[in-house]
Amino acid sequence: MKDLFTTGEAAEICKVSQQTIIRCFDSGRLEGFRIPGSKFRRIPRQSLVNFMKSNKIPLDNLDSGRKKILIVDDDAEIVDLISEIFSRDGRFEVETASSGYDAGILTQRFSPDIILLDYMLPDVNGNIVCQTIKQNPDYQDIKIIIVSGVVKQDEIDHLLKCGAEDFIRKPFNIDQLVQRVCSVLQMK
Repeated sequence: MKDLFTTGEAAEICKVSQQTIIRCFDSGRLEGFRIPGSKFRRIPRQSLVNFMKSNKIPLDNLDSGRKKILIVDDDAEIVDLISEIFSRDGRFEVETASSGYDAGILTQRFSPDIILLDYMLPDVNGNIVCQTIKQNPDYQDIKIIIVSGVVKQDEIDHLLKCGAEDFIRKPFNIDQLVQRVCSVLQMK
C-alpha cells in the first residue's frame, strides 16, 4: 500500500488535472511537502484521504477497490478463522491485531473501512478502543462491530453508545458475520 503520492498520482486518483492538485497543494488546501532542493511535491496518504473526504471525492480509486477490514482479537484461532473467510471473499483486504495498542497503530497505518473488535482484549476493553477511534475526526467514518461472548445487555448498549455500529455474540455464524459486515458497509 502506497503511503506517499506525487501530484500526478494524486490527480489520477482524484480524477482531476495535475494542475488542480498543484493549485490545491500551493494554496494549502492539500497538505504535503516539497522535496528539499527541488520543485517536486509529495502528498502523504492521510493528507490525500482527508482532502478527498473534504471535497466529497470517492476513495474508490485510492486502493484496490476492496474494503479494508481490521480484525482485533487476542484469540489466534478466531483471528485466523475470520481472516481466512474475509481474505477468500475477494472483496476485502485484511489486517489483524491482537491488542488495543496494535489496533491503534494499524488503524493509523491501514485506514480500515471496518474494525471487527473483540470486547475483552489483554490491554484494554473494546469500549475504550471504540471511543478513542470515534473521537478522532480522521477516523469517524470507520465502522466498528464488537464481537464478544462475555458481554451483558447493558454493556452492549454502552458499546453502541460509544460508537460501535453493531454487536455480534460469540460463537457466531460465519455467514451471518459476513452478512452483517456487508450490511454495515452498505455492500451488496
